[in-house]
Amino acid sequence: MKFSVRYNHVGYALKGPKVFLLTCDSTDNPLKGMLPWFEVFAENGERVFGAAMAEKGSCSYTDEFVWEGCFTSLEAVGRYRISVVDTKGNVLVESKFFEVSDRLVLEQLSSTLKSFYFQRSGVELTPDRAGKWARPAAHLDDCIEFHPSMEREGTWNAHGGWYDAGDYGKYLVNGGVSVATLLLAAEFADDRRVAFGNAELFYAGSFRANLLEEIRFELEFFLRMQDTDGGVFFKVSPVRWDGFVTPKESDEAQKRQILGKSTTSTLNFAGALAQAHRVFAKAYPGFAKQCLEASIRAYRWAIENPDVTYPHNTEGSGGYGDERYDDEFFWVRAMLFREVCGKVCVDCGREGCDHFRNRLLSDMEKCPPSFGLDWRDTQNLGWIALALQSVDPDLQVRARNTLKVVADEIVRLASEDPYGLSIRRFIWGSNGEIANHALTLFLVNEWFPSSVYVDCAKKMLDFVFGKNPVDCCFVTGSAWSSPKFIHHRISHSDGIEEPIPGLVAGGINADRQDLHRFPHYPGPQPGFSYTDERVSFASNEVAINWNAPLVAALCFECLN
Repeated sequence: MKFSVRYNHVGYALKGPKVFLLTCDSTDNPLKGMLPWFEVFAENGERVFGAAMAEKGSCSYTDEFVWEGCFTSLEAVGRYRISVVDTKGNVLVESKFFEVSDRLVLEQLSSTLKSFYFQRSGVELTPDRAGKWARPAAHLDDCIEFHPSMEREGTWNAHGGWYDAGDYGKYLVNGGVSVATLLLAAEFADDRRVAFGNAELFYAGSFRANLLEEIRFELEFFLRMQDTDGGVFFKVSPVRWDGFVTPKESDEAQKRQILGKSTTSTLNFAGALAQAHRVFAKAYPGFAKQCLEASIRAYRWAIENPDVTYPHNTEGSGGYGDERYDDEFFWVRAMLFREVCGKVCVDCGREGCDHFRNRLLSDMEKCPPSFGLDWRDTQNLGWIALALQSVDPDLQVRARNTLKVVADEIVRLASEDPYGLSIRRFIWGSNGEIANHALTLFLVNEWFPSSVYVDCAKKMLDFVFGKNPVDCCFVTGSAWSSPKFIHHRISHSDGIEEPIPGLVAGGINADRQDLHRFPHYPGPQPGFSYTDERVSFASNEVAINWNAPLVAALCFECLN
């Protein structure tokens, strides 16, 4: 019989919930109804806490029996370890040392945000910011050809932006939902920036200044991807998949090209740029105005071209296929309604016209909210925009109440799961999905304050940082158990032993689409579908749309 401790390997905040799990590799309770006892010891050996654990029952996706321990009342800064004993006082299992401190969340927030800096394309990463991960500029993308399928002559300037994931492609669709998520964090950080104190992060300035700089880097790329007619190109990629080579080696080995112009890429652009107008208005009013004008142009192109499909070419890049556009239209209309519909109708430019609002009401009926944000299903960004706007108080109340129903369901599902998760299936990028559910809870807590929402969200983040079946902190460089061999071309080609820090591995993925690469998963159960191997692209790749919700959720954790 093997017992294991599942806990946050980085540590816990002083005032937040401090919960861990004890598991054994049996679906039946081996202690026959007797509750195990746990003790918490300080680094100097002093016993500082002790209590009985509670049964959580069997876990269907790991074939484990699970108990839960809670030491939330421990509120002293320090390093601690957990020891679990049976009824005779025999030690069943012990944890490694972890910290209790309020600085941990800020450190993880800084690290996950800085991962976007390491994903920058087309610019030099300098030693003063990048440290040993500094690298020369590559993939300038300032004079690239169009893919032959576009039947278009000439070249285009698509400089800048973030590499999307473990490869060297740049995508509007995934970039759109990622930058929109970061813009949410920026908006709330501005409202309550005092909560971050004077902490400086990875380069000079406040957290929000760091965040705005990183967001603007991506948005400048977005603006370059808008065609003269208002439509927006879909992606930039090499002509074939790169090997595990550096950006410079990739740049020297093959050319890159621009692909497609679709309804989804254009609407992602329009939604993100409308949101940027709000966030940048105070600090950079000229840039904010440019963003709003570009957003409206893109929206009007999409109205005239409502069903232009994504490019189906995947010879050197991901597909990001999506044939449903209602949710993107809802997102854009809600964002534009928030920004300009107190003044004029976006559709016709006249004051007092209800046409745009009526379209928005129809969108709300067609696009109920989901548990979190996703690049394919973006309707939550529409609901959030309506919840934040003050143009129409009735729509604001309706949106907030609708999102509260979603949050309550997340809490209910999490309470029924031994690991405290509201997901019911581990998909590709499950860590991003978990972080997005936590983000929904934090957002709803802004309008309906409750420790139930905040504590549930924080416990979900504990899963990402180590309290999970595979005993792994899924964020590189954050703990002793962090991934060392992520599926990330930069990290495997730079000659540095440690991977770039702050990157979120996709995590447990029951579909295991990489079995033909022969990864070594630790068990056949769905909950053990993760391995820290480069070949495991299905579980160990990284992506900006998984990092973005973790940045936003950690931002809210700092505010709570």
